[in-house]
Amino acid sequence: MSSSRLYYITKTLLSYGLDELVPKSKTPWFAKIARGCLFWLRNQHKEKPAGLRLRLALQELGPVWIKFGQMLSTRRDLLPHDIAQELAFLQDQVQPFEGELAQQIIENALEINDISELFSEFSQTPLASASIAQVHTATLVDNDNIEQDVVIKVIRPNIHEQINADLALMEKLAQVLANVHNESKRLRPVEVVKEYKKTLLDELDLMREGANGIQLKRNFDDSDALYIPTVYSDYSRSNVLVMERIYGIPVSDTESLIAQNTNMKLLAERGVEVFFTQVFRDSFFHADMHPGNIFVSREHPENPKYIGIDCGIVGTLSKEDKRYLAENFIAFFNRDYRQVAQLHVDSGWVPEDTSIEEFEFAIRTVCEPIFNKPLAEISFGHVLVNLFNTARRFNMQVQPQLVLLQKTLLYVEGLGRQLYPQLDLWKTAKPFLEQWVKEQVGPLSVLKQMYANLPFWAEKMPELPDLIYQNLKRPVRTHTVVKPASHKALVLSLLGSATLVVSALCYLQHDLIAAGVTATCSAACFIAAWRHT
Repeated sequence: MSSSRLYYITKTLLSYGLDELVPKSKTPWFAKIARGCLFWLRNQHKEKPAGLRLRLALQELGPVWIKFGQMLSTRRDLLPHDIAQELAFLQDQVQPFEGELAQQIIENALEINDISELFSEFSQTPLASASIAQVHTATLVDNDNIEQDVVIKVIRPNIHEQINADLALMEKLAQVLANVHNESKRLRPVEVVKEYKKTLLDELDLMREGANGIQLKRNFDDSDALYIPTVYSDYSRSNVLVMERIYGIPVSDTESLIAQNTNMKLLAERGVEVFFTQVFRDSFFHADMHPGNIFVSREHPENPKYIGIDCGIVGTLSKEDKRYLAENFIAFFNRDYRQVAQLHVDSGWVPEDTSIEEFEFAIRTVCEPIFNKPLAEISFGHVLVNLFNTARRFNMQVQPQLVLLQKTLLYVEGLGRQLYPQLDLWKTAKPFLEQWVKEQVGPLSVLKQMYANLPFWAEKMPELPDLIYQNLKRPVRTHTVVKPASHKALVLSLLGSATLVVSALCYLQHDLIAAGVTATCSAACFIAAWRHT
């Protein structure tokens, strides 16, 4: 990072008085000395509230800081309510760059002499402009001479250098905070910035965004709930993305939606269903579902369909995280606070030595007053915020892998309530989650896992007799007394396991008689092995 850029960032932060947000008791001595040396940089906005000053400073610093503020606005567990609320108003207010330069970037990326070689029409006036890229409309002529209305997304020139420099500074600041702040273990600033860096750098690669769009489109093929525009990957590069142009109604334009008699209740419920389907069925979800990226199809307003664009940010969850989340949600629905506390300990989100009884009581104290309201009036996002604030007292650590999920859930809930204020998020989500958990832990799930492991078992089963023989011939250590019966127990256990596998294979082949016979033999082997131990 150049010294001039570093000075500009420091000047901006201090001129908005952001150093005053850190309590003096927690400011290290060297920071106080450094602040005193910059005595000419005074707070020029003392009359403005702290949240507004922070938002204005981030907007002035540019795209990296704007997007970081947008991410922080969803972390209500880390920030005071007024500051988080102010950060939610952050917008990418960036002037577009020249259309001629955008055309030149497209021509260079696609290795063509003139844009007319591929596009019969190209508008140099941007359709939309953001901090990282801007969008132009065009008409693509494909290999079959068929014209397609498309949009072309172009990365801003020279944006990589500024972003990399600002991210390097963020990482250093996070490291300093981790070393001097007594809550750094819980807040995990280094991990949060690292996760943010990965997300932002992924946004700069439009080929990745295109691949995300293709995956989401495949996941929702023939869906009545969500449509993802086609990506023309043959004409896309890391800094240029060509995709189908859509003509939907912005989801924030409720007047137009009502005017065409859109079923608003169904539309709101489908937003919730789409979110939970992406998270729990696909483990792959659109993580930037703010109103600017969501449209509604003009066709069939009685059976409305969402249109999702800008798939640059997606989230994934591990199988363990999905299960803990689903069980947490269901425990909340059932007001089983002890289960919520136990799950937080089991998942490692709070230390193992946490008192379950005390944690349960703290959660109950916060959540019971909320549940006195009708379910349709309860904000799920606010329940999570209250839970995280409670968990802070029990040293809950920030989970970077859940940041995108929390942000997306807040977007979905806010969007659903905007479309249909009576939306009962709990009623819509609970059956879905209960069915998902049932599928994960029930007999059907066991059979599916066994079926998935069949190739491995089929490969290893011929080796089983050799393994038994080698184990029986293994020399006995002189200092260990082994009863002769132990060999019988081992052989019987292995035989029981083998016949159990055969039983599962027969069952999956719908040979119920053979499955029953081999299962009986397996049970007999296990009983006999137990008697010889």
